[in-house]
Amino acid sequence: MIPLPLDELRGLGRIEGGAAEVTGVEIDSRRVGPGELFVAVGGGDAFLDDARAHGAAATLVPDDEHAAMAALGRAVRDRSSAKVVAITGSSGKTSTKDILAALCRPVARTVAAEGGHNNEIGLPLTLTRIEPDTEVVITEMGMRGLGQIAELCAIARPDVGVISSIGPVHLELVGTVENVARAKAEVVASLPPGGTAVVPSGVPELEPFLARDDIAIVRFGPDGDAELESFEPGESAVVAFADGTRAELPVRFTARMQASNLVAAVVAYRALGLPLDRAAEGSASIAFSPWRLEESTLPGGGLLVNDAYNANPASMRAALEHLVERAQRRRTVAVLGDMAELGDAAPRFHEEVGLFARGLGVDVIVGVGTLARGYEPDEWAPDAASAAAVVRELVEPGDAVLVKGSRAIGLEAVADALAGVPAC
Repeated sequence: MIPLPLDELRGLGRIEGGAAEVTGVEIDSRRVGPGELFVAVGGGDAFLDDARAHGAAATLVPDDEHAAMAALGRAVRDRSSAKVVAITGSSGKTSTKDILAALCRPVARTVAAEGGHNNEIGLPLTLTRIEPDTEVVITEMGMRGLGQIAELCAIARPDVGVISSIGPVHLELVGTVENVARAKAEVVASLPPGGTAVVPSGVPELEPFLARDDIAIVRFGPDGDAELESFEPGESAVVAFADGTRAELPVRFTARMQASNLVAAVVAYRALGLPLDRAAEGSASIAFSPWRLEESTLPGGGLLVNDAYNANPASMRAALEHLVERAQRRRTVAVLGDMAELGDAAPRFHEEVGLFARGLGVDVIVGVGTLARGYEPDEWAPDAASAAAVVRELVEPGDAVLVKGSRAIGLEAVADALAGVPAC
């Protein structure tokens, strides 16, 4: 991290430690190293001694956790000339971040958000990893309501904003898809003159928020400024720009929905001014965060697709299409959990996904959770632990199995049971 003088931080809460400056920030005492500041968030004041034992140069018990983390992130960001990318979206934002990071690393000194570091704590943590020689910073931004992405952007001050998708998520909190678009478009409003917004094509809900003539608006997707020209699962993808430029990229992933995220990432990579002819150097090394369409083998030549991290109606449809495409004459089993935060329309969305799965020809549907009864499943379980027992009995050698649901359902336990991973 770019060093911060400890004296600048003394208004943030109770600071202990005699160092003149700190060279890193941690909120997990087990990860603290020499020279770093341990910030006691979420009850972390119980671990101050542990942080010191691990070499913390100073500890901070903040008066206001979010304000303190924002101040730390902002202080490091203000000292850096790196270009910052902010990625948000209803789905695909973490995968887009993973892809963009892989593309950038061979050609620029890059810092990218870890895991799901996309909130008031995680975003500043990403910024506090910026080093003096960092050239690109890739942040991720989630939201639970209007105004939250704007607040995160005020800390990160992005040069490039990416919206991976717009869909029916967080409807309990924002009410309509139009408000989802309004919330996500806060990243566009935050850009400085000369910045670039990378947005999906064909999303009418976004258009009212794109009326800026002082930034570049680049639409990706069908009939956009950049689109997927071809995709050979596990082999290659070609991204074509409207100006005739093409990027031919080797890829190891097999999901077409990730290919859409690839297009968004390639557009952002180009917007950063990085050489498009070198994007292929990183594309073959793309590694996705856990539980995003992870594939593994099952007995008898079977296939497990673990997409248990989260779910909404659009991503559920895409995952079901991927299951059927990858099954290749195998029997298909879809283990589908509740889709959370859909508000009053939740029953309808679950019913529609169930009908969509049947229309694709999915052989067996297992519903997990109260709302999952709306899929009209062949088998039902109230929770992930019960579902694991059901699925172990149900799945046969050679089956292709998809596991997907909202984060609160915790369906990775079902995937682990199928894969033979011991329970913790």
